[in-house]
Amino acid sequence: MTLSTAQKLQHLMEQFSGSDHVLVLINADPDAIASAMALKRILWRRVTRLTLSNINTITRPDNMAMIRLLDVTLIHVTKITPNEFNKVVLLDSQPSHNESFREFKFNVIIDHHEPDSYDAPFKDVRPEYGATASIMTEYLKTAKIKPSDKLATALFHGIKTDTNNFERMATNADIQAFQFLFRHANIHLARRIEQVDLRMGFLDYFKQAISEKTVADDRICVHLGNVETPDICVLIADFFMRVNTVTWSIVSGLCEGRLIIILRNDGLRKDAGGVAAKQFGRFGTAGGHKSMARAEIPVETLRKNLENLEKDTVKQWILERINAVFDQCQKQKTDASS
Repeated sequence: MTLSTAQKLQHLMEQFSGSDHVLVLINADPDAIASAMALKRILWRRVTRLTLSNINTITRPDNMAMIRLLDVTLIHVTKITPNEFNKVVLLDSQPSHNESFREFKFNVIIDHHEPDSYDAPFKDVRPEYGATASIMTEYLKTAKIKPSDKLATALFHGIKTDTNNFERMATNADIQAFQFLFRHANIHLARRIEQVDLRMGFLDYFKQAISEKTVADDRICVHLGNVETPDICVLIADFFMRVNTVTWSIVSGLCEGRLIIILRNDGLRKDAGGVAAKQFGRFGTAGGHKSMARAEIPVETLRKNLENLEKDTVKQWILERINAVFDQCQKQKTDASS
């Protein structure tokens, strides 16, 4: 039976009591940050304590600007004491998306990614939605909570970011949430956040990526070696998708003991999340959407599968796994036509 938003909100509220100490975990990006802000507002004065905690290191300039300009308080997961909380919420992610989540038992999961098999007392997972912020906006509207300008701006920015200004998958629900938030958001503040996405130090990585890229048919791939933050891989993968002949962009780098692989495509009959999960999931964590995905593989695991971690070796290993998917698709097309 499909529940209404009002019924889901009621079930959500039933998970909490006035004595609860709640930990909200996110892999901080605009959608996750906005969703966490919305949940904090919904549970305001309904629980004793609510802490927002990020598992990742926030280095992207736009995310840093969002946190600063919207007065968001986040505490890194390494600085919290888990046993101080009796309820744990996961927003905009699935437990299988990151090893850091595996240490926690979740009472609530609200997300728009494809669900994994984790069983929580309350789950609201809508993979057809373009953003978790849209789900949280529905909760706010159903609870008859008028969002502050900062909260509305955060949710507005979260939906725009995760749908890439509605160029990626979105539903009427995303559009309706966006229209509602537009009436309450500070558009000038949202624009300031959007326009801050590069640091001076990032430019050298762009230079490296352009000079070391490998182009095969409509695919472009580069392995950057050591990077100061995984966000550099994301920025460059998105940058390469702006080339008119490119339909797949694969950018990887080593950071904090992990190989980060970012996949992007043009969204036309492709499945980046499926490719990531199938080709890299058994080595670490992997998943995402049709047009964007991410894999993270521990360096220890990588060493067991490669002779060395030289840049060309790692890039070749990634390309072989990616190309295997395209070769299989081509064979299926050939067999179907013969």
